[in-house]
Amino acid sequence: MVEPLVSNNKIKREGPVVLVIMDGVGYGKYQEGDAVKAAMTSNLDQLLSSCPNTKLKAHGLAVGLPSDDDMGNSEVGHNAMGAGRVFSQGAKLVGESISSGKMYQGDTWKKLIGNVIKNNSTLHFIGLLSDGNVHSNIEHLKKMIVEAKKEGVKKVRVHALLDGRDVGEMSALDYFDPFQSFLDDLSKDSDFDARIASGGGRMVITMDRYNANWEMVEKGWHTHVLGDGRLFNSAHEAIETLRKETGAIDQDLPPFVIGENGKPVGTIEDGDSVILFNFRGDRAIEISKAFDEKDFKEFDRKRYPKVEYAGMMEYDGDLHIPSQYLVSPPQIDRTLAEYLCATGVKQFSISETQKFGHVTYFFNGNRSGKFDDKLEEYVEIPSDKVPFEERPWMKCAEIADRVIDEIENGNWDLIKLNFPNGDMVGHTGVFEAVVCSMEAMDIQIGRIRDAVKKKGGVMIVTADHGNADDMFEHDKKGGVKRKENGEPKAKTSHSLNPVPLIIFDPAYNGEYSLTLNEGLGISSVAATLMEFLGYVPPKDYDKSVINLN
Repeated sequence: MVEPLVSNNKIKREGPVVLVIMDGVGYGKYQEGDAVKAAMTSNLDQLLSSCPNTKLKAHGLAVGLPSDDDMGNSEVGHNAMGAGRVFSQGAKLVGESISSGKMYQGDTWKKLIGNVIKNNSTLHFIGLLSDGNVHSNIEHLKKMIVEAKKEGVKKVRVHALLDGRDVGEMSALDYFDPFQSFLDDLSKDSDFDARIASGGGRMVITMDRYNANWEMVEKGWHTHVLGDGRLFNSAHEAIETLRKETGAIDQDLPPFVIGENGKPVGTIEDGDSVILFNFRGDRAIEISKAFDEKDFKEFDRKRYPKVEYAGMMEYDGDLHIPSQYLVSPPQIDRTLAEYLCATGVKQFSISETQKFGHVTYFFNGNRSGKFDDKLEEYVEIPSDKVPFEERPWMKCAEIADRVIDEIENGNWDLIKLNFPNGDMVGHTGVFEAVVCSMEAMDIQIGRIRDAVKKKGGVMIVTADHGNADDMFEHDKKGGVKRKENGEPKAKTSHSLNPVPLIIFDPAYNGEYSLTLNEGLGISSVAATLMEFLGYVPPKDYDKSVINLN
């Protein structure tokens, strides 16, 4: 429990404070490929030209990642905004645990390895095969396989998901081919056998989130566990063949199974051990439930092998998913929402399915559920189950409709919402669709602004990281990389660019300087919200963007 906040009513307005999170919208570094600049966004342009604003850091050290070479992501971004401070995040925690050897000394690792050695069975790894460092890191996987061999494991199978989202859209073979060579070198010893057993695009199998599409997880189960699918001699052959047949980018590639003599080389059987080596939680929870829950009803598993299963981390600390994990997640405490509930502040949170957990679970420090049922309301608008480039406006109008209703009814002190457009459409790599998504979102921001003004409130517009602002691959000199046909190479990953923070405060009366603080990270959002709600932020929170007069 936390103590209530101390009042400081210098800025408290009559209406609510509305936090608008434009997911994946930053300040672009390049003119070409910046879908935010290319879009007609008259409302955002007007806010930037007439309202106090600043740039916030949203990647690397500013959000708890290992270095400033690491792009931010929605998980760590919402953690930072909601916590008001920076905590070391998954990639950093896992890297440190592996490098120090602490993970291998843990009970879970010893249990899984001991199970395989006792049963003379197989150690399986499932996860995203890239160095995107958002959900996973291939170096973590390689080090674990080396350690497993060292400790006496004889057989390893890797169920490798294609990324193409946090890394280049067609970069899979840059990871799969060297990784195959790595496994081949380890397997030169006659008593060790390590192979890739199955795979598929991350947006097709296994990595669903927020219960949006359990069919993805079912496909993953059939592919990884049952070995049910189209057989190929190698992952290289599968990727090249499926690319030619479908024209899909990596994240959308169909599932495949590696076979030998007409049979899968790596089904998951009784007595095996399984490690999900993704460290980020949102796209790891559902497949973990499929392995963990005996009374599982989301789909017919056909066969439920008796295995020792563990996640790289505990993906949900409240629901304890999975029951076994290798590295403890960051202990994020004393979040904005917890302080506000302790103080009696009423809060409303909303997004569509794709980002609902970000504006609730991640924003609240990886905590499921509410701090206070009487003070909080969460609303999820169901996302469409269609490719985002085919409906780039997504559900931003429906989100805005509900937000405007809540502003007008006057029930809430703080309203926070997430528009997923810039991130979810940005990941498709379809430039025209991203431009459309920005224009659709801009219309809704204008509507919310007008409702805030009418009610005498404050609107703070920001973002969790960049994406839509950097849609083309660039070389070191800043030139656009191009395909053989001359078209720009699409970039589907997040950017390293800063994000905006804009304060729309029509009742401003000189209470704070209109020149906002610079050089801050998005963790400063929490203290800023507290001040506009009329309270003094905790002393150890990262400072607000405003300076009170």
